[in-house]
Amino acid sequence: MNYNAKNYTEQGGDVTHIGGQLRLDTGGEFVITDDSFMKIEAEGVAGPLIVTDGYAIPTFIPNQSASTATTVATLKDDFNALLTKLKSAGFMAADEPEDENGNTNGSSGTLPGEPV
Repeated sequence: MNYNAKNYTEQGGDVTHIGGQLRLDTGGEFVITDDSFMKIEAEGVAGPLIVTDGYAIPTFIPNQSASTATTVATLKDDFNALLTKLKSAGFMAADEPEDENGNTNGSSGTLPGEPV
């Protein structure tokens, strides 16, 4: 009888392969201690993470080339590309959805002190 396990631990116990699912049932915990290093290799993930104060923080984001903008419009595009990379890496919250007037978070689009 042959048995091929999708999940297995290599000899010595240093590496465990998960070919199926890793589920934490009620009461189960996945513990990462502070200052530990965890590398995540997956599509759309920034890369290695450092865990500090219970938060997994990417150690790098994709490169943003130095701007060579000669117009304000091109500089805006370069800046927005940087914001996108920061959001994708988890350094900034994602944009809130806009309402039918193009406003976010229920704002009227006015500055403080301006009439609504």
